[in-house]
Amino acid sequence: MGIRLPSMIVDAKRALKRNSLAGKESAVPKGHVAVYVGERQKKRFVVPVSYINHPSFMHLLNRAEEEFGFNHPMGGLTIPCEEDAFIDLTSRLHSF
Repeated sequence: MGIRLPSMIVDAKRALKRNSLAGKESAVPKGHVAVYVGERQKKRFVVPVSYINHPSFMHLLNRAEEEFGFNHPMGGLTIPCEEDAFIDLTSRLHSF
C-alpha cells in the first residue's frame, strides 16, 4: 500500500508536466512566465506570474541571480534547483 498525495498536489504536478515542454519552444500564455529548472539538465516550465511575488519563489530567483546574474545560458530565466523541489514548491503555491 503506497502513500497517496492529496489530489490538488497530483493535479498541480500534472499541470506542470503538461506545461513543461520536451525541447519544444512555444508561446507563453498571458500572465505566465517560462522558466528553465534543473541543476544539470534544464527542463522548461510555464508558471503563473503571481508566483514571482511569493517569498519561497523569490528565494529561488535570488539563487538564480547569484549563480547566473543576468546572463542565463538557456536564453530565459534559469532556476538552479532540482526539478522535484521546484514541482513541490509550485504545487504548494498552486494551493493558495
